[in-house]
Amino acid sequence: MSDVPLETSISTAARPPEDAALLAVPFAADLDPPVGLPVPAAALLACYEAKGEAGEIVEVPVARGEAVGRILLYGIGDGSADALRKAGAAVTRRGRGREEIAVVPPPGASAAAVAAFTEGALLAAYTFRIGETAPSSRPVASIRLVTGTPGDDGGTGDATETGETGTGDARETGETGTAAVESGIARGRAVAGAVALARDLANTPASVKTPAWLAERAAEQGVATRIWDERELRAGGFGGILAVGQGSVSPPRLIQLSYEPEGEATGHVVLVGKGITYDTGGLSLKPTEGMKFMKTDMAGGAVVIAVLGALAALGARVRVTGLVAAAENSFSGTAQRPSDVITQYGGRTVEVLNTDAEGRLVMADALAYADAELDPDVMVDIATLTGAIGIALGKGLGALFASDDGLAAELAGAGEASGERLWRMPLIDDYVPALESSVADLANIEVGSAYGAGSITAALFLREFTGGRPWAHLDIAGVGRSTVDEGLSAKGATGFGVRLLLEWLSGR
Repeated sequence: MSDVPLETSISTAARPPEDAALLAVPFAADLDPPVGLPVPAAALLACYEAKGEAGEIVEVPVARGEAVGRILLYGIGDGSADALRKAGAAVTRRGRGREEIAVVPPPGASAAAVAAFTEGALLAAYTFRIGETAPSSRPVASIRLVTGTPGDDGGTGDATETGETGTGDARETGETGTAAVESGIARGRAVAGAVALARDLANTPASVKTPAWLAERAAEQGVATRIWDERELRAGGFGGILAVGQGSVSPPRLIQLSYEPEGEATGHVVLVGKGITYDTGGLSLKPTEGMKFMKTDMAGGAVVIAVLGALAALGARVRVTGLVAAAENSFSGTAQRPSDVITQYGGRTVEVLNTDAEGRLVMADALAYADAELDPDVMVDIATLTGAIGIALGKGLGALFASDDGLAAELAGAGEASGERLWRMPLIDDYVPALESSVADLANIEVGSAYGAGSITAALFLREFTGGRPWAHLDIAGVGRSTVDEGLSAKGATGFGVRLLLEWLSGR
């Protein structure tokens, strides 16, 4: 994986610096905060009506010689991985504009707990800005996790002692001590770095982010890469990718990334990502409001690139091939027209009734190619595919469609464990007639309005190109972008899908 420039570094320290202006220590409903506070802990928490909920912060001034420092009491809730991510995010956000925060890790300091805390801290520190950032708005530059006993200067006790609070997964098992903290930091940093890469790729303006530029960034991830240019796409019969990209001055690309684990692989997974570097809607032109965020319409492709780049760092034992179908959906005299009939990879013909339903066209080529040439055990695609899914599930859940119940359960479990939750949606075979065309094998959108289930019919369209293999489709149109800067998310691309796919793949 290329070095992702996370703005906040995180490391360990045996003791908090004596002049630490900000020291963060954990507390929960059944966990007393450390000694060294200016008033008894119970009275202090009662004054603030603090309950120790995940992400709750109580800030207390303390004497630091002749200066004044501050202790942040950060709530860890039930100690679950999700709660610790929220806690890490809250600490980082409170430290914005500072050079350094010293942090006593969550009780137990298992690798899993530290990884979750690190993920949350680094994801909340993410920023993307072209130009100068005001100092007060910059994320904290450095976080030091304290692994030893601070002693009498702040009285926080041994950070490696096993705590007794909570029943969350992140603290139930796992070796403790400095080695576990270092291990947790490494995993958390690898995952957060991958998310940051996906966010960076999606947030980059389309004036820079052409399909060729995206292919160049993919080739930097330290795995074997193959790129099809427009000539090779034409020779290979990738009619969907070519049709979507033919209206743009920036030609399309198909990007293939290949990860091979050390030793015998446990299986072969193909990931397919939608890589529309900008989506005007084509001749079925979007309104201005609908176009404002379309530089992030390749968020699924960004997730695939980031995941492939991070697998080695996490020691994944499964073989993974990533395919990103990249094109700019523009309008011009050469753009495809509503009513055009195109031939997808493998020979299926599609009547294009709406050029703004373009993501499924490029992904159909990639899925058909994977089925015909790569012989995967499982295929999973991810895309900002339909606006309808945002209406159905809002901003908190990604949509999961799957042809296999076991695969659906695995992905849903990985979503819960990673904090990127999925909701399974139905593949209703009674809706397949919606895609019938009178002049081609398929239509790219519903003919008429008898069914009205736009996200379901889009998934059914993609299923047609999977060859009957175990397959899942993740529609992240509702969760792939954030309009607010809070919690683990920054305004703009979220990188949703990176954490859940890394969780799933590293456990196979």
